Amino acid sequence: LGSAVGLDPWHLGRLADLVARVDPVRVSDHASFARAPRSPGGPVVHGSDLLPTAFTPAALAIMASNVQQVQERLQRPLLVKGEPGTGKTMLAEQLAESFGAKLITWHIKSTTKAHQGLYEYDAVTRLRDSQLGDPRVADIANYIKKGKLWEAFDAPVRPVLLIDEIDKADIEFPNDLLQELDRMEFYVHETDQTIRAAVRPIVVITSNNEKELPDAFLRRCFFHYIRFPDPDTMAQIVEAHYPGIQNRLVAEALKVFYELRETPGLKKKPSTSELLDWLKLLLVEEIDIETLRERNPNKLIPPLHGALLKTEQDVHLFERLAFLTRRDGNRPGQ
Repeated sequence: LGSAVGLDPWHLGRLADLVARVDPVRVSDHASFARAPRSPGGPVVHGSDLLPTAFTPAALAIMASNVQQVQERLQRPLLVKGEPGTGKTMLAEQLAESFGAKLITWHIKSTTKAHQGLYEYDAVTRLRDSQLGDPRVADIANYIKKGKLWEAFDAPVRPVLLIDEIDKADIEFPNDLLQELDRMEFYVHETDQTIRAAVRPIVVITSNNEKELPDAFLRRCFFHYIRFPDPDTMAQIVEAHYPGIQNRLVAEALKVFYELRETPGLKKKPSTSELLDWLKLLLVEEIDIETLRERNPNKLIPPLHGALLKTEQDVHLFERLAFLTRRDGNRPGQ
């Protein structure tokens, strides 16, 4: 699921220094650090080597310190991948809060183009103003709209720039940003000026893994993968959203939820947001624990399944499983 950053011996030594400065006791208490194997072509380092996967306050403090040092040493964007609902966007928000930095967010859509993050020239408005005799047309800079990268480059204090869900854009979008993210500068043709970053921003890029990112882009990123929460962590997330919720109901709901996610052939696995919506419905409809525990072959689909299963293919899958279970149970000798 991840990519690696190839490092020369100098950078590898600096990363070794960073790892040595992390307290191993605190790390083992709050996070897991996966060690990346060495490839035949040389040393590789994964983001998981330096970044904890559990977002407890202590782990976040370690992560914030490591991210800052990695950015200063490697000067590479942090690429964060994971399933929807694993906290990728929240990671950037918490980093900004930890640094006391401004968070600049660029939400990517399927129609987003790379140049929109730099600037946009509003030629139509300038033409209209020229027809109306507006004196502003004399200065073309009045019709240049700054993008999120320009805003981050102009910041006098190091900001956190979040490029959110980059995999939604077309395949060329990441490649179109390579030079700007590498050099931290870009050229504005209309005004004949070069915009350079006053201070290098901390760049966090998130991806839901909906499509592969170009190799050239991956080589320039420091990678971290957020695993889907285990049942214990998910129980803590539920408690944070619904304080005082019945523990027995949560335990049984989580059991059903994780069993459903492990169903072979499921097109869209339910995420954290679907679980929270489902629990809210269970509480509103007063569904009891015994209903969740029921393992009737005729009722393989959980109650209020519309909050968990979001495609007709997945609903049909469970209907077929229920049919096959009933058919096997009605055979002679069963």
